[in-house]
Amino acid sequence: MATAGTPLPSGEFHTSYRADMTIMPSRMSRWFLVLGVVLMLLLPQMSLGGEYLVSEYALSMLITIGIFGIAALGLNILVGFSGQISLGHSAFFGFGAFASAWINNSFEIPVFWSIPLAGLMTTAVGMIVGIPAARIKGLYLAIATLASQFILEDFFARAEWFTGGTAGALANSFSIFGYEVLGDRSYIYVVLAYVVVMYALAANLMRTRDGRAMIAVRDHYLSAEMMGINLTKYRILSFGISSFYAGIGGALWGHYLSFVSVEGFDILLSIQFLGMIIIGGLGSIMGSLMGTAFLVLLPEIMEHAVSTVGKTDWGNAPWLRDGLAYFKEMAIGLAIILFLIFEPDGLAHRWRLIKAYWKLYPFSY
Repeated sequence: MATAGTPLPSGEFHTSYRADMTIMPSRMSRWFLVLGVVLMLLLPQMSLGGEYLVSEYALSMLITIGIFGIAALGLNILVGFSGQISLGHSAFFGFGAFASAWINNSFEIPVFWSIPLAGLMTTAVGMIVGIPAARIKGLYLAIATLASQFILEDFFARAEWFTGGTAGALANSFSIFGYEVLGDRSYIYVVLAYVVVMYALAANLMRTRDGRAMIAVRDHYLSAEMMGINLTKYRILSFGISSFYAGIGGALWGHYLSFVSVEGFDILLSIQFLGMIIIGGLGSIMGSLMGTAFLVLLPEIMEHAVSTVGKTDWGNAPWLRDGLAYFKEMAIGLAIILFLIFEPDGLAHRWRLIKAYWKLYPFSY
């Protein structure tokens, strides 16, 4: 019980720049983050009665969420934090996969080093695309990035020395210090390490001068230019950073599949990446991972629901069976539309509202 003269906390407020720029807003947030990482480290090896608690299927889903979450975060830095647009993100994702396999196969550089080198190569390609894109915006920028998608797809199909052409390219397993990582139960630790590092780098970037300049360009580019911010520099820089994240994610994806094919990086994957950051929340680092988890798990949930209904007596009805199959295919597009209408700020905003509700309960504000 508060004594007379003792002020009662009335919400979340910051009294210094250090408090305003902190990554974790509270001690509880830091403990939850540490607990989540420790849980992810222990779960793959935990067993009960001789059987693993987490199945191979669940591990595959977690690895997919982690890899796609890295690439989606890169797109969110470009779209959500910098105010640009890209319809060719999957092409940079694919370039990173091909580049890492090419570096490893051609120069016998270990996969441990080929992944960051592939990220740097993808950064160079992204900045080349960003040079003309820095002069345009809106619909014209969307068309320019869409053109880069098809240009890189054509390059993948023709550059046999780099990608293996239409036959694709083999990608060796991840190895470090002579130890080869085989199987999902080992590879998930590689993905977890990259997720932690890449998300920490992005969170720190947004606290720096460059990160705040990107946000200023997004909010009002004319005011940012009047303040002395070089618009061209930060637009190109945002393309480079976004491409770096896409390249790292693509390299991890290629070595996870052990094979990289041209068909896996089409325009539909670029749309899915956009859907991930829209559903998760534009301009939210945590939302990138939340939106990725939503879109990766949604088709699996729909598949399970359709198969469950198919086993019932109603499942024999042709109209119901065909209708459910159609609904399963349209679920992703429908989810994006519903989020744009009813929750345009994404899952991250809804999560912040839930936390604020419990923090201030039973008061309304």
